[in-house]
Amino acid sequence: MKKNIKVFDIVSIAIVAALYIVLTVAPGFNAISYGPVQFRFSEMFNFLAFYNKKYIIAVTLGCMISNFMSFTIVDVIVGGLSTLIFVWLGVILFDRFKDQYFLNGQLNKAFVFFAIFFAFTMFTIAIELVFVAGAPFIWTWFTLFIGEFASLIVGGIIIDKLSKRIDLSK
Repeated sequence: MKKNIKVFDIVSIAIVAALYIVLTVAPGFNAISYGPVQFRFSEMFNFLAFYNKKYIIAVTLGCMISNFMSFTIVDVIVGGLSTLIFVWLGVILFDRFKDQYFLNGQLNKAFVFFAIFFAFTMFTIAIELVFVAGAPFIWTWFTLFIGEFASLIVGGIIIDKLSKRIDLSK
């Protein structure tokens, strides 16, 4: 049976996608959001998919629209598909850990595992940058991994704290 899509769902997807875009392309953020070294604060919204899978669509749309600001349409396709596939897969793999914590309740296990997993998946973006910009693969993957992991850990802490105050499952 197909779930009915409600106006609230469409609006919340649009809001999260818009927030993703703003936190990626706005002045100050855009300088660190693109290239072989990336720190996207907007990646924190990936964790919303642990609360409601509709947010996989939101972050995918946000990523694709943000990637229009990059150097090629290839980034829209590669970045968008990578986000869609790996956020979905990460939620499936690590959802069972979302109520478990490291460091006296400070780091959500699902979020840490997801951050490591998703940072490793940056190989897709590294391959893209090899082809479109001639970037060296190993170095680019390493810098993308570090930036993605750091942004996801910071974002995971923020989203986890926010989830204690706001019902993110809606």
